[in-house]
Amino acid sequence: MAHYLLSVHSVEGEAREPMTDEEMAQSHKQLGVLEQEMKAAGAWVSSGRLHDPATATVVRMAGGEVVTTDGPFVESKEHLGGFYIVQAEDLDGALGWASRVTGAIRVPIEVRPFAGFEA
Repeated sequence: MAHYLLSVHSVEGEAREPMTDEEMAQSHKQLGVLEQEMKAAGAWVSSGRLHDPATATVVRMAGGEVVTTDGPFVESKEHLGGFYIVQAEDLDGALGWASRVTGAIRVPIEVRPFAGFEA
C-alpha cells in the first residue's frame, strides 16, 4: 500500500466564522470516530496536531555553523496545522479519508504521496 500525507492547513486571518463550542465538540467527536475507522480499516499510520507557527524554531547551516532562529521557516498566511499519515491502495482511497477529515474540521487538506511507499 502507498502512504499518503494528509496535511491540515490553517489560513491566518481567513474570513470564516469560528466554530461554536458545540460545533467544536461535534468536530472532535467526528474526528474520534473517523480515527477509529481509519485504524479498523488498517489505514491509520500516525497523526498529530501542531502548535501555532510562532512556536517554530528553524535550524540551518550558515557558514559551516548550525544556526537556530525563530520560525516559521516560510513567511506565509497558510500554515501546516496538523497531519495524518495514512496508507491506501491508491490516491482515490487517500482522497476518501481526506474528504472525511475536511468535513469534520472545515479546513483545507492537502494529499501527497510519500516517495518510496508506492503500492
